[in-house]
Amino acid sequence: MIAMSLSAPGMRLVEVARPDPEPGPGEVRLQVRACGVCRTDLHVVDGDLPSLRRPLVPGHEVVGIVEAVGPQAQGLKIGDRVGAPWLAQTCGLCRYCRDGEENLCDHPAFNGWTRDGGYADQMIARADYCLPIPSVLGDVEAAPLLCAGLIGFRAWRKACEHRPVRHLGLYGFGAAAHLLAQLAIFEGQSVYAFTRPADAAGQELALTLGCSWAGGSDETAPVALDAAVLFAPVGDLIPLALKAVRKGGVVVCGGICMSDIPSFPYALLWEERRLVSVANLTRQDGRDYLARAARAGVRPTVTTYPLSRANQALDDLRRGAFVGAGVLIPPGR
Repeated sequence: MIAMSLSAPGMRLVEVARPDPEPGPGEVRLQVRACGVCRTDLHVVDGDLPSLRRPLVPGHEVVGIVEAVGPQAQGLKIGDRVGAPWLAQTCGLCRYCRDGEENLCDHPAFNGWTRDGGYADQMIARADYCLPIPSVLGDVEAAPLLCAGLIGFRAWRKACEHRPVRHLGLYGFGAAAHLLAQLAIFEGQSVYAFTRPADAAGQELALTLGCSWAGGSDETAPVALDAAVLFAPVGDLIPLALKAVRKGGVVVCGGICMSDIPSFPYALLWEERRLVSVANLTRQDGRDYLARAARAGVRPTVTTYPLSRANQALDDLRRGAFVGAGVLIPPGR
């Protein structure tokens, strides 16, 4: 197999050749067809998330074909096309798993962080944590949906839990937001996109996708928002988002890491505004979202890179050089 390997946080990925991995009990080997480049990959590579495995192959937005099945692996057969998302395994025993909140498991495993991921042409995954990919989605189209799409979906459901949402704000209009915007608009919501100041390309994409308004994060939306979802990992945006939502509104933090939240006056939180976060995903989230996104016609705007240019893809993501999502393509695919 060919893989892009991280030897230590802060280092560049290095292309390595390894023997083909063999699936263990309950596992399958995937022939990787496409792997999305996610901001969480940056947190892993840069060391924002503690290094738990060295060396490590990043990547957790993986679309692949099952090419080998390990003993006791159920539900999949050779030739099936599946997705391997961020959540790779849970214990099934802790109170969160027992209560149906496996996204909060006390002893989880994650593809591309605690297990080798999809920046490779082959990958081992737990069969029961793979997700079915709707046939209407191509490999490259499906890859960003497996994290950017999923975490946006979970954040959106949090935003809609308590009150109807007619006006939805999205802060940070990258991979996750441009996918969620399509679903929210399909569901009848008006979407207001907040980009980096002067990000004309991001604002143009938002308007092209049907958003009602697009502007910089330093601007004010033309209406009071019922809810806002933050994808930009910038704590300074929290007070701005709270100020933008109406009484009873909610601000949902969709990132896995964020810079410190500055102090703000209690008046911004008063009148039953809520500030909540989302963490990881459940397998049911994945099944619900992929089917729903396919029905809604959700499609990512994608920039593709050959697997060997994974470092360039991460650099481009870091500096906002592309709109939408980046996807790595292994050789020969």
